[in-house]
Amino acid sequence: MTKTLISFGHGYSATALAKILIPQGWRIIGTTRSAEKCDALAAAGVEPALWPGTDMTPFLDQASHILVSAAPDTAGDPVLRHYRDQIAARADRFEWVGYLSTTGVYGDHQGDWVDEDTALTPSTKRGQMRVAAEAEWQSIPGLPLHIFRLAGIYGPGRGPFAKVRNGTARRIIKPGQVFSRIHVEDIAQVLAASITRPNPGAIYNLCDDDPAPPEDVIAHAAELLGLPVPPAEDFETAEMTPMARSFYAESKKVRNARIKSELGVRLRYPTYRDGLAALLQSDG
Repeated sequence: MTKTLISFGHGYSATALAKILIPQGWRIIGTTRSAEKCDALAAAGVEPALWPGTDMTPFLDQASHILVSAAPDTAGDPVLRHYRDQIAARADRFEWVGYLSTTGVYGDHQGDWVDEDTALTPSTKRGQMRVAAEAEWQSIPGLPLHIFRLAGIYGPGRGPFAKVRNGTARRIIKPGQVFSRIHVEDIAQVLAASITRPNPGAIYNLCDDDPAPPEDVIAHAAELLGLPVPPAEDFETAEMTPMARSFYAESKKVRNARIKSELGVRLRYPTYRDGLAALLQSDG
């Protein structure tokens, strides 16, 4: 029987998952808000659905799996705003539902470690909206929900090399600041592993083994390219947009033991050094 996945907000991470599932015979229905992206989805073997706009109810009747990448807004989760009743009524028909959240739900821990059992104390509006969205999805009885809290995502087309080459990369120094990150291919393999081993109610942190200060990543990228390391800039005096500055509001190291122990995942890129080396070989 063909498995059918509805991918709400079919973007970077979902595209990587589709590359694993489609060769296995899966049917993937991916939503996009852009009519221009429909052709690209179709070319990749994904059935495009322009949404909001398309009535997704017939697809929900056909779906065995759901992946939600669409971000919440001030009014809550957009998928549940439109289809909560329909999803709730079909909860026992789905084999797996995945919700892509963020490690921002944990808030600031001043560089200390967090895991999936850490209290949710977000300090940013984005993090607060994610906590609310997680709770919305968790409130649907009988739904085989799996929550994935993603660290900073990088991968093909989203590496630091272009900025280093064109001179726009910045090494912002904030003492004690540390981030976790995850290669998009590792996101895809974790999602695929979870689909193979469903555990409704499970929550997983998706990050690599090497949380590191952001300036170290930029410096290493420059060294790989044989270019000068961008000069250090003090966070307190650096000119930054409010959005850029908000990313430095929280500092934490994220544990990923659960994806290994429960799902048997072995990261392809356990450190940013592994990931950057592979990016440089593939697309730079």
